[in-house]
Amino acid sequence: MTQDEDRRLSAGRASRRVAHGWATAATVLLLTSCGPADDPKGAAAPSAPVSASASASATASSAPIGPGEVRIGGEVDKPYTITLADLRKLPQAEASVEFVSAKGDQKHTYQGVLLHEVLKAAQPRFDQSKKNGQLRGVVAATGGGDYRAVFAWAEIDPGFAKSQVLLAVSEDGAAFEDSAGPRLVVPQDTRGGRYVSELNQLWVGTVDPVVDGGR
Repeated sequence: MTQDEDRRLSAGRASRRVAHGWATAATVLLLTSCGPADDPKGAAAPSAPVSASASASATASSAPIGPGEVRIGGEVDKPYTITLADLRKLPQAEASVEFVSAKGDQKHTYQGVLLHEVLKAAQPRFDQSKKNGQLRGVVAATGGGDYRAVFAWAEIDPGFAKSQVLLAVSEDGAAFEDSAGPRLVVPQDTRGGRYVSELNQLWVGTVDPVVDGGR
């Protein structure tokens, strides 16, 4: 081998060593820059997804009640809101009543929807493992000015009582204004305290938490 050939061979080896060195350096740099992002321990934990149904439920429960609306809720599977316009589309009942109020003796005829039917649609969660579990049920009716009256479920259930408590849409043939909402009519009452006007909320529950918690 001549000296010129030997020099060319040495130069080729040196060139290959330099190229290999750059490739190694580039690989190290690439691994160093990518390592933290690929390391699951170093990566930020993803935030937990928010349940859409839970968010919608919270929004619905905190939403203000509009004029003339009645919110049905409490220990029920299907809470909902109903208006006078909705009530007028449902089967109507009529009750002629007499009662005493702050304005004296009252005598009227009301048309409306049976309260039992409206609440039954919300599917109250009565404990069916208890004998006549619905007899533990209570209904709280709230009206204008935070006025409130309470009923036992048996008072409105036709399976236990003959009374026909109404969500009235009219009085003596005159329709209530939509913005005022329905009026609760309680034919069995001799006084008008539970004839809740401007009704806006109906809550269904049971006495068990109160009674059992007070032991």
